Amino acid sequence: MKKSLIALGVLAACSTIAFAESNVTLYGVLEGGVVVGKAKGSDTTVQVSPGFDQGDRWGFKGVEDLGNGYNVGFILEQGFNMDDGTESIAGDAFSREAFMYVTGNFGRLGLGRTGALSCGAQSNTILTGWALGTGYGGSSWTSAAMGNDFGRISNVVAYRTPVFSGFSGHLMYSNGTGTDTAKWSGNNHYYGVGLLYDANNIRSSLIFEVLDNKGTAVNDAAISSAFSVVAQSHFNSTLADAFAANKDEKVANLSASKALYEINYGLEYNMGKVTPMFAYQWAHQNGGRKTHMFGLSAKVSVGGGDALIGARYMFGKASYNTADKIEASGITGLRAVEDDINAWNIGAAYVYPLSKNTVIKAYAGYVDAGKGWKAVEEVRYNGWQTYLGIRQNF
Repeated sequence: MKKSLIALGVLAACSTIAFAESNVTLYGVLEGGVVVGKAKGSDTTVQVSPGFDQGDRWGFKGVEDLGNGYNVGFILEQGFNMDDGTESIAGDAFSREAFMYVTGNFGRLGLGRTGALSCGAQSNTILTGWALGTGYGGSSWTSAAMGNDFGRISNVVAYRTPVFSGFSGHLMYSNGTGTDTAKWSGNNHYYGVGLLYDANNIRSSLIFEVLDNKGTAVNDAAISSAFSVVAQSHFNSTLADAFAANKDEKVANLSASKALYEINYGLEYNMGKVTPMFAYQWAHQNGGRKTHMFGLSAKVSVGGGDALIGARYMFGKASYNTADKIEASGITGLRAVEDDINAWNIGAAYVYPLSKNTVIKAYAGYVDAGKGWKAVEEVRYNGWQTYLGIRQNF
């Protein structure tokens, strides 16, 4: 009996130690505000917008010390819309991130659902060089007219090396960006390689990514959307609607099954109150586009808050299909077209902290597209936006 009590006491002590070494945190972000915008040729709109810059979310993250320098951790993060309480992706739990990892002297190895290396969000991103980040509407580095990030992807295996003199290597592979239930050649695979330097007041990254679209078309909704936008720049609104109505059966003729390639390079130099930044992106067959983009921006500490300013220019070509003949009954005789495109954007934001966890945000931005996109009546391509909102972290 005495031995049993001693054994139970030892087990209880061990359990207490293990529990004490575990750390689980509940966290979240709430952001809401008002967006006023006007696209070329359209009316001014006023919207109550949740998560305009930083998406509304809640989540759990935890780390357990395994001893000998090894840790195991997890991140579970769900997105939602604060204006109506709905899920950001209907029916998906922890759609923003569901990631488990092990760290040690070998680096970090993890798997699950997370953001791509250039996503600009989630625990594996290393994107640098643009002060306005991947939020702020038309001034987002990944806005529609400018860039196209790889977003969040499922079925990921990700590895990060230890840090050597400020440098770390990053590798990521997805066995199926949506699902991987088909045979290997029938899944969309993602490959990412990145190098990050973070030391001596410098933060810089170089990222190369591929989406191979093996055996499957690229995201049909995204391609169909791009198809409709391009149509607007070649036909009046009535004909564009007719063109768009037939886009689904024609979408296979686009470069939907071609691999997408993207390179992002960013450089930031923290000078104290001012952090100047430079960013560059090369994209090939990105939604039928072949583009170069350059951005100059800065973060400036002023008036107790941070001012974010940026300007950039994108140019290249867009491939799509157009019609040789348009009839009342529909569209016939589609042929391939490659248009020159360009766009420029300026934007500025101010972030002022009311407390440790609460900030006020103000933003104004303008996008102007030319050549093949000059007639697109959409604020992300041609128009202005302003935003005033509040964000709270918990």
